[in-house]
Amino acid sequence: MDWGNVSGEDLIEALREVDWSSPPRPINEFFSRFTFPRSYAKWASRLKCNLYYYRTNYFIMIVLILGMGFLRRPVAILAALLTALTIALLNDSFAGTFSEKVTRTVRRFSPHLAAKMRPPLTPVIRGRPSAKRAIYICGRPRRVFVSIFSAASSLLWFVSCGLLTVLWAFAIGILATVIHASFRTPNLKARLNTFREEFRAVWRNYSDI
Repeated sequence: MDWGNVSGEDLIEALREVDWSSPPRPINEFFSRFTFPRSYAKWASRLKCNLYYYRTNYFIMIVLILGMGFLRRPVAILAALLTALTIALLNDSFAGTFSEKVTRTVRRFSPHLAAKMRPPLTPVIRGRPSAKRAIYICGRPRRVFVSIFSAASSLLWFVSCGLLTVLWAFAIGILATVIHASFRTPNLKARLNTFREEFRAVWRNYSDI
């Protein structure tokens, strides 16, 4: 697959829709085979390939760096976890899994309440192009939970007075991600046809050039 033909918008859309439930790549694979890109085109292609292939590793690394910045601030750690949850809910697969697990837990204690947490039925109109499927969490639009968690995390950041710390930690996490993705040589697994087909399944605007 030619990652040079993948735009940044397509990559972001794919990361939003791809399944994030897969475990992270092994540590010995994650920290092996580093080379300097020979050109800007090679660097851009490698960066996008690694960001997609090692997405779970990068997410964990950023969360760990944020956690290390708040070892002496328990409230800030809670704020960081809540912020990470808010970002994760923007992914369709994670949002669906989160909703299912919460609904299943509620069903154990209150089946009547769990019945109200079902998403509304979407009518199917024949002869019209299907619109993008709306994501619901516990029977409510995703934006409701994202807004609530964002407001709660913002309040916790303000209470903990750790906003400057999180900005530094987040900047370090992003910088570490970009450096690793820039110098980590894409391995054979990242170029397999199965990986290409996985990307095709979530990349709506993919065109085979």
